[in-house]
Amino acid sequence: MEGVWIDLAKFGGSLVSILALAWLARWMDLGGDERIRSADQARFLANAAIEGFEPVDIALDKAGIGALLRDAQGRQMLLRRHGAAWVARLLDERTEARLDRGFLTIGTGEKTFGAVTLHLGEAAGVWAAGLRRLPSAGAKRA
Repeated sequence: MEGVWIDLAKFGGSLVSILALAWLARWMDLGGDERIRSADQARFLANAAIEGFEPVDIALDKAGIGALLRDAQGRQMLLRRHGAAWVARLLDERTEARLDRGFLTIGTGEKTFGAVTLHLGEAAGVWAAGLRRLPSAGAKRA
């Protein structure tokens, strides 16, 4: 019978520790549900990913899970969440895109980056057409 009490004490201690860590993570606002809320935030994240990338056209996903951005040189960037961080890729001819009404599914050709479906509404068709004219990965634009 004594072994049962020891096991229950261990279980109770573990449970209290897990709950304390969960409370601490919530109190520190760790692992929150971060979303892109504005074009200014998307600009900031794009410049943080690739210094000097200054978008002139931005399409935000309606749920805030990603964005498509185009700069004055015609380069297009896909910005999306990856875990707790934001990641970005410049899109090139390896990009795979599928349009379904207001939704645009984009894959970069990188297995580790994966594909993302953005709800762009009426802008989805315009961005899908633009993705058909992407430069090759090694091409330089003047």
